[in-house]
Amino acid sequence: MADDRSGPRRGPIYCAEMRLRRLPLRVASGAYILHAGLDKWHGDDATAQGVHAMAVSAYPALKRVPPAQFLRLLGAGEIATGAALLAPVVSPAVAGAALTAFSGALMGLYARAPGLRKQGSVWPDRPGTAVSKDVWLLGIGLGLLADAWSSRRAGR
Repeated sequence: MADDRSGPRRGPIYCAEMRLRRLPLRVASGAYILHAGLDKWHGDDATAQGVHAMAVSAYPALKRVPPAQFLRLLGAGEIATGAALLAPVVSPAVAGAALTAFSGALMGLYARAPGLRKQGSVWPDRPGTAVSKDVWLLGIGLGLLADAWSSRRAGR
């Protein structure tokens, strides 16, 4: 079957169809991240202070960014990532890359921030459970990338 993608919808960002096998992954992760982003976008000062403090403990360069601005930027990034996952016109490669980058930063936070892991272990301590469980987002992102790569190699 010929590839019917043409005109402005051609290229790495667009996808002629959203394959059914990708739908549960994209909807579950996209809706979750979009909702989290909207919450952060409308977050209060206390939320901004807390989220910023945790981020700075892992990524000290973020100390220069004011907490309220950081929370808005983080919310915007989550909204964009969630929307990319939910939009059927965004290719699985682009959506997967966005999710992998986002979740990779979360895993970096988990690995670097003090008090999230049991001493000398990769396993979470009670405060780290909320962040460590986001490893499933990394798995979904990598799965979307692998599926896009294998589909492209197979000519689908």
